Amino acid sequence: MGTAKALTFGILTSGGDCPGLNAAIRGVVKATAGMQGGSIAIGIADGYRGLIEGRSRTLGPEDVSDILTRGGTILGSSREKPFELRDDGPRTDADEGMDKPELIKDTYKKLGLDCLVVLGGNGTQTTASLLQDEGLRVIGLPKTIDNDLWGTEVSFGFHSAVGIATEAIDRLHSTASSHNRVMVIELMGHKAGWLSLYSGIAGGGDVILLPEIPYEREAVARSILRRAKAGKRFSIVVVAEGALSAFEAAMDKKDRKKARAAMSWPSIGYRVAAEIAEDTAMETRVTVLGYLQRGGIPSAYDRILATAFGSAAAELMREGESGRMIAMRDGAITSLPLAEVAGKTRKVPKDHEILETARRVGTSFGDE
Repeated sequence: MGTAKALTFGILTSGGDCPGLNAAIRGVVKATAGMQGGSIAIGIADGYRGLIEGRSRTLGPEDVSDILTRGGTILGSSREKPFELRDDGPRTDADEGMDKPELIKDTYKKLGLDCLVVLGGNGTQTTASLLQDEGLRVIGLPKTIDNDLWGTEVSFGFHSAVGIATEAIDRLHSTASSHNRVMVIELMGHKAGWLSLYSGIAGGGDVILLPEIPYEREAVARSILRRAKAGKRFSIVVVAEGALSAFEAAMDKKDRKKARAAMSWPSIGYRVAAEIAEDTAMETRVTVLGYLQRGGIPSAYDRILATAFGSAAAELMREGESGRMIAMRDGAITSLPLAEVAGKTRKVPKDHEILETARRVGTSFGDE
């Protein structure tokens, strides 16, 4: 009876960092360690760029023994999209004539990989699907603070970001009430408003503006003035960075992008604040939470979720499966084909139960 061959797999983190990446890396490495025949984990530096450039290192138990609670990623990350030109820097002479997918396949072969595990969001999983089509064996793990990955009910990083954003909104309440101001807080979420929706409700936001629900500035003003008339002389307005007005929503994408570029405000939060000040004559202030949302240690929930996702990826490799992304569906951990995930965004449905919950307690979404 022959000895089982050791599983050799690569693992990388791609796209924006978020809490839980290290917990997921640890989950995969520890869960594969006990496989029959053993395993060899190879960490790829800086996402897909590391695969292109052939930068990697072996990950032993000592490399993952103390990373469960750490934010960021011990492997580094980048927004490299190998099937496109680089989107996080200017095109260089070195990019000319470079066939990045072929370079990735060369690295995969040189490292002797049986499978590649990729941790990332929409762009990362789309690239993973394309690499699977190119003949590589790939498994995806969903991470994003935006919670906008199609096919999974939740991604690790989301709950941590909701906690951070909620704490920020809580802190704004005290200064808003002390100075009778309207406080506008802008949160991340270009295409989907899950983060603003959940943290806005948790933080008691009076108005929440989402990419999925174009707002009327008159409706926002009415909501704030209605509160003032009722004796509530301050309001909290939560704005997703991808929020847009009904006027903008009626434009085609090209015209909308041109209009945004010509905007005299640095971001949508500042524009909303200016509109509110003009329409209500109330003192208005803006906070753009920015990268604070994706930094720091993962929440207890995200540590558990990332570990469970990592363990599930190890099980797929043990079974010889690939071309799939781990997901949470109907409260259970499962997987689905990467091809079904690629190129799709999970947005907040107009009839979502949490939206209705917010409306019932008086939250305005600027649409009525």
